[in-house]
Amino acid sequence: MIRAHADRENLLRRNDVTLLSGEASFVDPHTLMISGNGGWRQVTAEHILIAVGTHPAHPPEIRADGEVILNTDDVVKLKQLPRTLAVVGAGVIGIEYTSIFAALGVAVTLVERRERPLEFLDREIVDELFHQMRARNVTFRFGEAVESIEVAEGPPRKAVLHLESGKRLVTDMVLYSAGRIAATDSLNLLNAGITADERGRMTVDDRFRTAAPNIYAAGDVIGYPSLAATSSEQGRLAACQAFGVEAGPMAAHFPVGIYAIPEISMVGKTEMLKMPGVFTMVPKS
Repeated sequence: MIRAHADRENLLRRNDVTLLSGEASFVDPHTLMISGNGGWRQVTAEHILIAVGTHPAHPPEIRADGEVILNTDDVVKLKQLPRTLAVVGAGVIGIEYTSIFAALGVAVTLVERRERPLEFLDREIVDELFHQMRARNVTFRFGEAVESIEVAEGPPRKAVLHLESGKRLVTDMVLYSAGRIAATDSLNLLNAGITADERGRMTVDDRFRTAAPNIYAAGDVIGYPSLAATSSEQGRLAACQAFGVEAGPMAAHFPVGIYAIPEISMVGKTEMLKMPGVFTMVPKS
């Protein structure tokens, strides 16, 4: 991880990109205040691109402790695998982590308030995915919402999930995967004339310009599809627009990848829109 970070920094420097480390916030549409290392500095720019990414979302009454109650950023820090795990939220990330832990031999229970997750995919593909996940000892509890989560001190410590239906689940750990919030809180967007929605996301036009015409945004901070491949293309097109380079519009159809086990990939419109698409499920041993 450290090596990869250093490699990226070296690549940027080799391409004459100046790196300024710190936390940035807007003073006005052309000025940023950057604080860090015990000091601060102001920088100005004709054009600014916002691509700050996201952080895990969770209600205020549920606080991750990194040991028993986890968010999606905590997973890579685990020192050992649990025997049992509850995953709350069957979005793309929740599905991916559920299948990964199940493949490692963890008994996983997936809790989701919707009756049908991944509704943007064709039904038969979702059905086949869930069939294969059940074969790996995944239990699905669809149509169930979590009312509260507490930690039983033990030993060993356990996660206790109270569902709105009155049911109770006890597991070694719980992974709360209820989406992500754009990391824009500290940017002082209003100073630049920009507003964000309740999840920190900004609205952009077809050239990726925000309400401030010199400020662009790309990636997770503008919402769907929030995929690495499309985010990088959005950033490239935004930079081209800023500097007057003709690059054309964003492609109408872009590939979507879900890194579950088995993996799912698709391109084109789905049956939900009554239009043909191209879908491939890639089996994984």
